[in-house]
Amino acid sequence: MTTLAAPAKRRLATSVWGVVAWVAGIIFVFPVIWMVLTSFKQEQDAASNPPTWVFTPTLDQYAAVFDRNITPFLLNSLMASVFSTLFVIVLATPAAYALSLRPVAKWTDVLFFFISTKMMPAVAALLPVYLLVKNLGMLDNVWTMVILYTSMNLPLAVWMMRSFLLEVPREVLEAGEVDGAGLLTSIRKIILPIVSPGLAATALICFIFAWNEFFLAVNLTATNAGTSPIFLVGFISSEGLFLARLCAAATLLSLPVLIAGWLAQNKLVRGLSMGAVK
Repeated sequence: MTTLAAPAKRRLATSVWGVVAWVAGIIFVFPVIWMVLTSFKQEQDAASNPPTWVFTPTLDQYAAVFDRNITPFLLNSLMASVFSTLFVIVLATPAAYALSLRPVAKWTDVLFFFISTKMMPAVAALLPVYLLVKNLGMLDNVWTMVILYTSMNLPLAVWMMRSFLLEVPREVLEAGEVDGAGLLTSIRKIILPIVSPGLAATALICFIFAWNEFFLAVNLTATNAGTSPIFLVGFISSEGLFLARLCAAATLLSLPVLIAGWLAQNKLVRGLSMGAVK
């Protein structure tokens, strides 16, 4: 009797957790669904209370968004996000290597230094950063955002890459060294194939953080280097909140991150699960 009841209890528990997971997923995804649906409404339908669920879809709001010249903001965000992500990966990978597979002296202090930079609120550093950027003549310059986003994401990337590199078996590296593999050969043929999911996960997270960053962008950019979050603020004016148009712009600006996540989903899941048993 006990033997028969145990599988039934496991199936029931699995079903219950499945329902909980679905409910939690729907709760998290609902704001995104609401945003996408609202982007296809007219402004009067979007502002109605209670919300209108039956409406005639229209692309007028997307046309209005493109009429406001969204392209420069998208290009600035793309440039700042892509270049800062590349710089972060190039700098974080050797640093993580020196903190994991070939630990340098006092590597724990170095790790604490990296993570301590994330403990300072961004607003506390804004004034010195603003004065420095102004004196260098780099206000409203997209390369300023590239440098700031690189420094902002570098500590997190070092910690993530270190945990992924710890997954590389020392025995495999030692076997490669016995066979005559040098450092570059070991990195290219042993380390990179193992940590490539973690590398993709780190790059995607850094890209998302840079793409969505608002605080530094709104204080250090204006017309030339404004990024996509700055574009969204333009829909909140004294004339009122253009909710449908704002949702259309937010949907468009979310697409690059969603596409990047969809393309890297396999490596992302593997990468985020690496180091989980440490």
